[in-house]
Amino acid sequence: MGRRRREIRGEAVDGILLLDKPAGITSNGALQDARKLLHARKAGHTGSLDPIATGLLPLCFGKTTRWSGYFLVSDKHYKTRIRLGESTDTGDCEGKIVSQTKVTVTKQQLLSALDSFRGCYTQIPPMYSAIKVNGQPLYKLARQGKEIEREGREVVVKSLKVLSFDGQDVELELVSTSGFYVRSLAHDLGQALSVGGHVVALRRLGVAGLRVENAVTLEELGVLADPAARRRKLCAVDQSLIHLPAVELSVDAAFYLCRGQAVRARNLPPEGNVRLYSTGAGFLGIGSVSGQDTVTPERLSGGEGKTG
Repeated sequence: MGRRRREIRGEAVDGILLLDKPAGITSNGALQDARKLLHARKAGHTGSLDPIATGLLPLCFGKTTRWSGYFLVSDKHYKTRIRLGESTDTGDCEGKIVSQTKVTVTKQQLLSALDSFRGCYTQIPPMYSAIKVNGQPLYKLARQGKEIEREGREVVVKSLKVLSFDGQDVELELVSTSGFYVRSLAHDLGQALSVGGHVVALRRLGVAGLRVENAVTLEELGVLADPAARRRKLCAVDQSLIHLPAVELSVDAAFYLCRGQAVRARNLPPEGNVRLYSTGAGFLGIGSVSGQDTVTPERLSGGEGKTG
């Protein structure tokens, strides 16, 4: 008998989908649901959101999956509600309450405690996380009732403001670097105030320059007529980077940039990253301003997402 051909599921679909993830589902579950709706062969998400969390989850399909790492390490923007006076084993409302304390915290005490979480500090990740120790995810060890010492990670909270405080629940909005755990913030804030705390609601408002206001829900995607209609919700890589200034390179400069060399360019900002284009080639990728009138390749597109 001849060898059976392996069935290829889905079609070659390229682009980035800005998904507003619902609560009660994992990031991978949301990815697979979107993948089925788009009938896409290859897909990847850009960093997990907890099941209780809602909000922006950029999904990359086809050739754009190579950009997943860029969004993974980008800054994140959150809105969260933390309940003081109760600690859970998971750090959020899905866990079992392990301690309860009467809360007599004043607004001024809260503000003073939050000062230590602004800027750069070392954060201990929660046991219920996907971080691996000796090849084993921490959450699997946590489910076995084990707790091991975790290495602290340097994180940066770039902004942190109190939206409301009713004496027990505090609502915060914050922007942080990647790798930041809001559940650890809730735990650490509770410890600093000697009352405990856990996350009761979490919404991701932004990733890099992307905003949840521009995202689509699975329900909105599902009511569209067919996969072709749903794919029109996808955007090219450069459209997801519109927060970066656009810079046009000459054909010669583009040639050398794509070979890893720094090149000269006009109309560069003083510093930071820029989107790079060239006539005929379209979108080239992201560059970093490395000096006066000079840009260095940071991450190149490899050909996907061309607009020219």
